Amino acid sequence: MANKDYAQICKDIVRVCGGESNIANVTHCMTRLRIQLHDETKLNKDEAKKISGVINMIVQSGEYQFVIGQDVPALYEEFKKLEGIKTGGEVPDSDTAKQDIKAGKSNIFSSIMAFIGGTFSPVIPVLIAGGLTGAVLTLLTTLFGVSAEDGAYKIFYAINQAAFYSLPVFIGYSAANKLKSNGYLGAFLGAILLYSTINNAEALDFFGIKVAQIAYNSTVFPVILGVLFMSVIYKILQKIIPVYLRTIFVPLITMLITVPVTLIVLGPIGNLAGTWLADGVLAIYRIAPAIAVMIIGITTPLMVFFGMNNAAYPVVFLLIAEIGSDPLICTGMTPANVAVGGACLAAAMIAKNAESRSIATGAGITALCGITEPGVYGVLFVKKYPLLGAMIGGGIGGLLAGLFGMTQYVVSTPGFISIPAYINPDGTGKNLIVSIFVMITAVTVSFLITLILGKRAEKKTAEKQ
Repeated sequence: MANKDYAQICKDIVRVCGGESNIANVTHCMTRLRIQLHDETKLNKDEAKKISGVINMIVQSGEYQFVIGQDVPALYEEFKKLEGIKTGGEVPDSDTAKQDIKAGKSNIFSSIMAFIGGTFSPVIPVLIAGGLTGAVLTLLTTLFGVSAEDGAYKIFYAINQAAFYSLPVFIGYSAANKLKSNGYLGAFLGAILLYSTINNAEALDFFGIKVAQIAYNSTVFPVILGVLFMSVIYKILQKIIPVYLRTIFVPLITMLITVPVTLIVLGPIGNLAGTWLADGVLAIYRIAPAIAVMIIGITTPLMVFFGMNNAAYPVVFLLIAEIGSDPLICTGMTPANVAVGGACLAAAMIAKNAESRSIATGAGITALCGITEPGVYGVLFVKKYPLLGAMIGGGIGGLLAGLFGMTQYVVSTPGFISIPAYINPDGTGKNLIVSIFVMITAVTVSFLITLILGKRAEKKTAEKQ
């Protein structure tokens, strides 16, 4: 594939967005450049999708998202060089509200999913690094005889444990930023919940009011609810307190109000909701495990397309906290992701021009590693028949995963690149073998189905011509 000219891509994106003055804010996730505009009518959507180096352009949650691929940070660096564009900063609430209204964001469920997904998306690199470090520990102990008393083991163990023990801090920061509030106060709330005298503390009270005993290090809903409440208080205080007093009194009063309310009311509600959700998901899985995982395998490309895949991470944490692994969400997404890779590679074989072949090949390789956005946006929903192939392959892979009891022991991007995540900590190899078999089957099925459907589609197109 040809090297990308990120400077030129940056110029082209700025041009189709109506110039630097029309761009309110630029950020990025793992594969997409996310832009907020002052006036969306100035955006040329047709031209945006034709830019060389841009796989697709979609609109989600009031943002204009340019699908680039895993090299999006390189493009983001070009935007940081432009003095007239705000990168990674805050957008005025009025602008965001107007964009949400224009985008039709009145659906409560969609708004909740967008918030949860947007909160977890920036934290995913931390979770992957921490989770796969746990898999590295398993390899060190089972294959290389490294003792738990060894210094290297202790350091790697600290990396693994810190990622998940400190999760409320990361989530607090990310959720507050998503709400256009103060990210550091959100992180502060997470740190408070983890403090030794509060986290899982017994017989704690606040002026005689009993505080529930909750292990905040193993749940995410309390800090999310706490940050939601904190953001409301913070914004109210920002409006009513004089400017020259805000630096001192806004953060102080915000936390003095937020922390007791979170501990007494919101924390227990979030913990209870998380428990109910985990119990409900496990009940569904235990009734029909093969069907449950198959449904995840079939629908994952759709969840990615609508931006709902990251919103499933709270369930993953609940399952790992409850039973020590995730036999449903990531397990179902694993065959789904690699099936997208198989479908994209088949589409590349069928493609008539070099550019389409290049896009499909790159998207296919990326999807095999677990990152499917380029494939979903640039191939599956463009050609249509690869989508069907990927859903069939993912569904069959999910069915097999459920039948054989496959599970994922650590949080990581589901795909071939995360093979260590399927190694059982007890050292046995059955789950790893099953996982490899499931992934190979999903890729093979999706590749063959896409190849067959694609050739038929090309034949019909040729006959019409």
